[in-house]
Amino acid sequence: MTYNDTFIRACRKQDTEHIPVWYMRQAGRYDPEYRKIKENYSLLEICGQPELAAEVTMMPVRKLGVDAAILYSDIMNPVASLGVKFDIVKNIGPVIENPIRSAADVDRLKPIDVEGDLSHILKTIAILDKELEVPLITFAGAPFTIASYLIEGRPSKSYHRTKELMYSQPQVWFKLMDKLGDMVIAYLRAHVASGGKAFQLFDSWVGALAPRDFEHYVLPTISRIFAGLSDLDVPKIYFPGVSSGELLSSLRNLQADVIGLDWRVSITEGRQRTGNGFAVQGNLDPYLLTAPMDLLKERAKAIIDEGMLEPGYIFNLGHGLFPEASLDTLKELTEYIHDYSREVLKKTQTPRLSL
Repeated sequence: MTYNDTFIRACRKQDTEHIPVWYMRQAGRYDPEYRKIKENYSLLEICGQPELAAEVTMMPVRKLGVDAAILYSDIMNPVASLGVKFDIVKNIGPVIENPIRSAADVDRLKPIDVEGDLSHILKTIAILDKELEVPLITFAGAPFTIASYLIEGRPSKSYHRTKELMYSQPQVWFKLMDKLGDMVIAYLRAHVASGGKAFQLFDSWVGALAPRDFEHYVLPTISRIFAGLSDLDVPKIYFPGVSSGELLSSLRNLQADVIGLDWRVSITEGRQRTGNGFAVQGNLDPYLLTAPMDLLKERAKAIIDEGMLEPGYIFNLGHGLFPEASLDTLKELTEYIHDYSREVLKKTQTPRLSL
């Protein structure tokens, strides 16, 4: 079997023949075949069937030609093992039956039992490890982002209950961060043991915090997670989500390999703010996928050109794919990224001398 390790090499700042690309939410509602599956199964029902979840994970690899697969799952899945009851409600998102509002609520959270409660996810990873010809990226939701759902009870734009608890009950907040940090470490460690070849920690909403609050209330737990997984020989990605540009300079000492950027910060600026110590991933505005192809390729080219200025670059979106995106557009964009970057890298990479 031919194995495409371009993504892994880029994460490690090694030479690649082309710029690797994958898309956040690449297994999703933009694909008519996936929409048909969703007519019969909910997201959580798909996750509960390893063979089906593996098939959905592989669909964009076959159709788009991307350089990595991202596990079909949801960031809320592991909290079920903590004893949290929730549902993914159409057009809303995660809805929590009993939101966390007090120390007693945090105390009721159980330690995660990955093998006992989430064996279906590990089985999905094991299937994909055998079937895929590209690396499998697994993932977890970061503690702030998970906490925002647990505390608000559903998606929020203001995070006012989350911040209220954080500011007014710091001891409760840090206890919750500790429990969610432990959950993430155990969950991702089990992913790698089952065959995951890289992982991404999604902190989709942490950009709602000021840098000072991020550094005090959140970063210690993020640092502990990556330090606790530093022995795993797989690329480790931190994506601090949308509107997180002002937080990037706080990440310089993180024991991660790759930092994901949203579209509000250029690749060059993102590298500078993080101290040029990481590979970077990103950062096309997802809604440019609705633009004419000439404009889309022009913007992609500008991002790729910046990315290729230094080793360690992975093309992605600045956030996840949306349902109105076109499968054909994504396929053409993927081919363009590969073809254009291949031609440039042929001219710019210094050939290695044979000994």
